[in-house]
Amino acid sequence: MTPSMQPVHAVGIDFGTTNSVIARASGGGHAELVEFDAPDGAISVFRSALCFWQDEVVRGGLGHEAGPWAISEFLDFPQGSRFLQSFKSVAASSTFEHANLFEKRLRFDELGQVFLKHMLGHAGEALRNLPECIVVGRPVRYVGGKPDPMLARVRYDAMFALLGREIHYVYEPLGAAYGFAAELADPATLLVADFGGGTSDFSIVRVGPPGAARRCVPLGSAGIGIAGDRFDSRIMDQLVLPLLGKGGTYNSFGKVLDIPDGHFADFGDWSRLALMRNRRTLAELARLQRSATDPAAITRMIAVIENELGYALYEAVGHLKRALSNENHARFQFEAPGLKINAEVSRSDFESWITPDLQRIGATLDEAIASAGLNADQVDHVFLTGGSSLIPAVRRLFERRFGQSRIASGNELTSIAHGLALMGEASDLSDWAVQDHEEVCRN
Repeated sequence: MTPSMQPVHAVGIDFGTTNSVIARASGGGHAELVEFDAPDGAISVFRSALCFWQDEVVRGGLGHEAGPWAISEFLDFPQGSRFLQSFKSVAASSTFEHANLFEKRLRFDELGQVFLKHMLGHAGEALRNLPECIVVGRPVRYVGGKPDPMLARVRYDAMFALLGREIHYVYEPLGAAYGFAAELADPATLLVADFGGGTSDFSIVRVGPPGAARRCVPLGSAGIGIAGDRFDSRIMDQLVLPLLGKGGTYNSFGKVLDIPDGHFADFGDWSRLALMRNRRTLAELARLQRSATDPAAITRMIAVIENELGYALYEAVGHLKRALSNENHARFQFEAPGLKINAEVSRSDFESWITPDLQRIGATLDEAIASAGLNADQVDHVFLTGGSSLIPAVRRLFERRFGQSRIASGNELTSIAHGLALMGEASDLSDWAVQDHEEVCRN
């Protein structure tokens, strides 16, 4: 029997800010990643993106796609589309009510269900018949200034109700810890650090000997709403926003005033940048352009919004960030109608921009260790996962506390889903699941 035909006992879903991954467990401690037959070939990492467009043929008049198909639709018809990325980052935000998409208003759970329908559809036979056990990862702490975990739970429940199964929520780093523990031959204390797009989460687990009645016992967790997207916003703030008017001035009744930072807030959040293309925002910018000391800068900002350049900027920023993980210098290049940027950036520049974020991540890491009643010397293994774990400055943060010999990494984008699926087969799954009272405690 081929893997895709084996009976599936549990499914693990890592619904991520930037990417999402699904794994299936078929018994015997084995789990496999679900592959999607994408336009450019089979993939197991599904971009957490949505594209909407007006289509009168479609019921409701709103066409949509997700993942790489959403990206293809947007690149083919950018002017007639609305592209949403990182929409998970508003899950715990009480200020987010709905996304305005042409004449429609969609709540978070409605966006999420559109995403899930396409993700399941593109998986084909692999997810045609879902098992009764569905394990979904969630952050230890949601992104945002004042995240509301109970609101996020309500929204997640409404989103995943589409699957028609009971949903077991587990902290994302615990999923990675469970999978990593399966590879250990001896008892150990394990710390998992998960760096996603929106959050950095840490969990500590005590791993017992193979064959133990309860192999893994969670000891402590902590998280912070700072991760890859925040690092991206630092690059935007330094290299892009000054060209769009940030730090500039405008004239008002004979006075020269600073342009309010509020005009640029959405540029630091990819989930909101695509929504700036609306009549009210563009009218405000047109008024600002007429009074600005440097009207050309505001003209460039309007061009970014009107020409739907958010995705292209996101890709350029991501390319620079990845390049600086491997090289000491890299070039940031971006050219599109109304905006051209060509700048040399050093790794030390980038690291200086994210220093405040690294300090807060380090403090949260210390909080996780303290919550387990341990000190750094009592941690035997450290497993780094998530895309931003590849950033040298992030890795050094752990090397200073634990030394290189205790640090492991690998499968940075898929380890959580793999562990969640394995956890779905465990008899003690309920011990790992996040309970309602824990949501209240973390509020």
